[in-house]
Amino acid sequence: MKTVETGPRVENFPVSEDSLAAIIQEARAYEEIVPETDVEDGADELDERDAPPHDEGLGHPERQVLMEAIRALSMGRQEALVAVCWIGRGDYEAEEWDEALKFAAERDNGNVAGYLAGIPMLADYLEAGAAALGINLSDTSSQSMSH
Repeated sequence: MKTVETGPRVENFPVSEDSLAAIIQEARAYEEIVPETDVEDGADELDERDAPPHDEGLGHPERQVLMEAIRALSMGRQEALVAVCWIGRGDYEAEEWDEALKFAAERDNGNVAGYLAGIPMLADYLEAGAAALGINLSDTSSQSMSH
């Protein structure tokens, strides 16, 4: 089992650890079928936050499962996922949680699931963001993998 060092836990985190772990698991399953993109090529030309979803996986069932798992959450929880992703990606520090969450709500275009599913390395960003926010998913992840 992988040990993850976490920061101080954020207060009133709206997404359950089980839900977050399940979404990370679905994101990993989807990422396995989508070819990796070369971040170096065109990294200056395109901000991945504004990138369209990977064409190769648009209609794939794994993408649909991931998007449905995200859509099953309330809008506030979906926006929290975006903020966690941004923290994991380094756009915000964990101490800026409230600011990241506010900006995620302001930027919401009604397609959070599509936006998140289109982010390469989503699972890694969600894990890193959760760890930075003090949310340890190592026990939850190992339990969900054993079912």
